[in-house]
Amino acid sequence: MPGEKQAEEAIVESFNESTENEEKEVELEEKGDHSIFSVKSLLWHGGSVYDAWFSCASNQIFYGVLGSWTAYLISVLYVEYRSRKEKENVSFKNHVIQWFEVLDGLLGPYWKAIGLAFNCTFLLFGSVIQLIACASNIYYINDKLDKRTWTYIFGACCATTVFIPSFHNYRIWSFLGLAMTTYTAWYLTIASLVHGQAEGVTHQGPTKLVLYFTGATNILYTFGGHAVTVEIMHAMWKPQKFKSIYLLATLYVFTLTIPSATSVYWAFGDQLLDHSNAFSLLPHSAWLDAAVILMLIHQFITFGFACTPLYFVWEKVVGMHDTKSICLRAVCRLPVVIPIWFLAIIFPFFGPINSAVGSLLVSFTVYIIPALAHMFTYKSASARKNAAEKPPFFLPSWTAVYALNTFTVIWVLVIGFGLGGWASMANFIKQVDTFGLFAKCYQCPPSPSSVHH
Repeated sequence: MPGEKQAEEAIVESFNESTENEEKEVELEEKGDHSIFSVKSLLWHGGSVYDAWFSCASNQIFYGVLGSWTAYLISVLYVEYRSRKEKENVSFKNHVIQWFEVLDGLLGPYWKAIGLAFNCTFLLFGSVIQLIACASNIYYINDKLDKRTWTYIFGACCATTVFIPSFHNYRIWSFLGLAMTTYTAWYLTIASLVHGQAEGVTHQGPTKLVLYFTGATNILYTFGGHAVTVEIMHAMWKPQKFKSIYLLATLYVFTLTIPSATSVYWAFGDQLLDHSNAFSLLPHSAWLDAAVILMLIHQFITFGFACTPLYFVWEKVVGMHDTKSICLRAVCRLPVVIPIWFLAIIFPFFGPINSAVGSLLVSFTVYIIPALAHMFTYKSASARKNAAEKPPFFLPSWTAVYALNTFTVIWVLVIGFGLGGWASMANFIKQVDTFGLFAKCYQCPPSPSSVHH
């Protein structure tokens, strides 16, 4: 523990030193060239809270729209696959269709293998992130136990999701999860505004490329939650309506993420660069405790959402997917939880693991692969002519659809996977070098005795 705390303090000190140096450089530039200072301020040197708002909003909206587009592509491919199979009189009464099966049916076994590998790995680490988040959040209302011990406890709690058969059974949980997320987002917004700006707050934002692209991949991860699109569509009575539903859901998410992110950054500024959890910056109160508890329940639900497709895959591997006994299926599913539990204990780095998963896995799973699969599925004139779903009204030609798909692939491959992968892995390795594997209490505040020392 002392070593971890001292290492974290060293990181914060070095960050503060670099920030001070950069501020001095800016002051010298301003004094040395008054003639072009106003132009630079207008077009180049943007470090105000307004710049932060524009950056946050534009990035979130951009990736939100891009995510909605690839979710649309996945839904189109699902409808195409299902319509083809139903023409062959294939029944899915006791079978949940999954993304890798859609790829297999439309494009063949190689696509199936690629889709299965990326999707399962992403969902695995997505579940790991939720488990880490549970331990990280509960620590801020009860620090008598370290975060690693809380991970043990919540690992056992989240394992109970093996008893939820399918997404048909998530109605009440989904409703509660959305209500809890709404409360927490608006609590962060209001609490930050009431708190006001912290003493000496700065708003320079990420001062290095590695920090900028790490943040960008976090947003990529935020709007890459449609890795379970096919399973959710399969649980719908009218899956064709999913396209519009997902867009409306994304628009609602904007009302939560943009106000909370900008208000917290306004209040605490660059402190967020070395605080993965915003709860750690707000003063303790009953409102904060309520937000943490509600988020814990939400993360339990999200853990189930991420794990359920993995449960289905494992059931199919061991031949238990058609079993009607809930208890028997629950026992069968337990081996899926064990590696998730173990990985959450090894890599408790909440922010860095978000970025790594976003750049290395989400980029392919929910952006690149769906766009490429859509282009290859409809590459022939006959496939386009007989398509179950025609191009959308806002892109009436297949040429426009192909152009947008090509842009999506190139952008996410270069910016998300390339630069984002470099930044996130550099940050992740730094955390491992600083705190080590199996960190007992990652980014915990120093104890009073160590602060005095």
